[in-house]
Amino acid sequence: MTETKKLYTALFEAQKEFPVIKKADSNPFFKSKYAGLPSVLEVVLPILHKHGIILSQSPESADGRIGVTTDLIHAESGEVKTSSFTMPLSKNDPQGAGSALTYARRYAIVSILGLNVDEDDDANSASGNVTPKVAKSGNKDLDDIDFE
Repeated sequence: MTETKKLYTALFEAQKEFPVIKKADSNPFFKSKYAGLPSVLEVVLPILHKHGIILSQSPESADGRIGVTTDLIHAESGEVKTSSFTMPLSKNDPQGAGSALTYARRYAIVSILGLNVDEDDDANSASGNVTPKVAKSGNKDLDDIDFE
């Protein structure tokens, strides 16, 4: 196993500074808000760079799946933490692949950095689920689900 002491120390310091990622982007079709990839990157990159951490993502695809390999690289030591994330491609065309890749990049970043996003659409947008939002039922467990 590769030694990652300097990377993990820097990541620990960065995590202390990450704010809750707000859903500032709007999806007019679903009448919902989400934290888009540019919004996530705008928040995390300056903090990562301050602590000497490089974020790198490479697309990957195989057998009808698409995703990314995400690397966190400690600039000074060269230590690397890597994570791969793939998912089935629900729409097999360039737009579907691009949408799925953006989704995979965003969720891979959120996951590898342990970010707190104020809400989650439970992958409905990326999976092509077009069920509209429903009225609140009064059941807290159900009302926390964002049906998009």
